[in-house]
Amino acid sequence: MRTTLKLEAREARAMVDAALAKAREIGVAQTVCITDEGGFPLLIERMDSARVTGPQIAWNKAFTAAGHKRSTHLFNTPPNGPALPGNEAFGIQWSFEGRFAVFVGGFPIVVDSQVVGGIGLSGGNGEQDIACGLAGLAALAKLLGPAGHQVEVAADIKK
Repeated sequence: MRTTLKLEAREARAMVDAALAKAREIGVAQTVCITDEGGFPLLIERMDSARVTGPQIAWNKAFTAAGHKRSTHLFNTPPNGPALPGNEAFGIQWSFEGRFAVFVGGFPIVVDSQVVGGIGLSGGNGEQDIACGLAGLAALAKLLGPAGHQVEVAADIKK
């Protein structure tokens, strides 16, 4: 048996609030989704004027990052991205009824070396999605730091 950590609503809210604050700062209408370790949504929020497709895309990215324990863009980053043509996971994006996302904007949430969920963003370009995702992860690190927890805050996460 092992002890596992579980994200709670207040942590998801802190991450979404920070990601959306960053989105407002950089002038992009974002949707943010926080999932548990199984990829099921804890919180999805779409900014006013953000694309109506954003909630599903953000969820797909968070689902993929949580379930596969890696940042989604690492699947198609040359030369060894496993989802690139000719590589071992080419076609994986058609898994889970098309829910598997292999492009930028999804990050596993890693606390004390455990993947406890995912954060997915939709609405900006890759650079903007990364900035908002990192803001969400940094907010969680700030929230959990006083209790002695370590949160991985990085664009390229692979567990």
